[in-house]
Order: sequence, then structure tokens, then C-alpha cells
Amino acid sequence: QVQLVESGGGLVQPGGSLRLSCALSGNTPDYYAMGWFRQSPGKEHEGVACISSSGTSSYYEDSAKGRFSISRDRRKNTVYLQMNSLKPEDTGVYYCTARPLDCAPWGYDYWGKGTQVAVSS
Repeated sequence: QVQLVESGGGLVQPGGSLRLSCALSGNTPDYYAMGWFRQSPGKEHEGVACISSSGTSSYYEDSAKGRFSISRDRRKNTVYLQMNSLKPEDTGVYYCTARPLDCAPWGYDYWGKGTQVAVSS
């Protein structure tokens, strides 16, 4: 079992930055690949970024490439999503998720409760 708690969301103007954090607790946190999903108004969940359990591989949704960066700190059992050059279409609830070992579009067994990000002037 893994528990995930997100923080760091808020309201930001277009072009601004936010850093989301996800604190992991439970058994063997290093076993899990960690992903960030977004649910925008009227849309399904979509994967934004993922980092493998080893931390050596990361993946990004096309619109996030070059603007977002995912990282993990094993000592703190925390995963971060640094979001720069934010756009209104980045608005949504961001969920931290976990699946065994490697990143993939499916199979995320654990989800946090989400943190709201709003990009607006």
C-alpha cells in the first residue's frame, strides 16, 4: 500500500510557474514509478509526466515537453512536478499516481486526492 498526498497547486498567471509536490508513504516507495495526471474541466484524465522507479527515465505528454520537469527525492520520499511557462490549457486538477517499476499509460494503482491548478489572468 502507498499513500500519496499532493500539494503546491494554486492560481497563477499565464507564463508563470508552479511546483507541485507529492509525498509518498507506505511500503517500499522506491518500487514505484510515479506519474502526474491532469483532469481539465469537461475532459478525461490525461497523463502529463512520469518518472521511473529508478529515477533514470522520465516521460512527458507532448504539450508538457520543454515546460515541465518531473523529479524525485528518495531521501524525502517526494516527487515534484516543476511547471514553467504555464498556459490556460494547463488548468485542472493534478493527481499524483503510482504504478510498479516503469512508466506506462495504464496501471496506476494508487492515486492522491489531487491539487487544483488554475492558470488565468
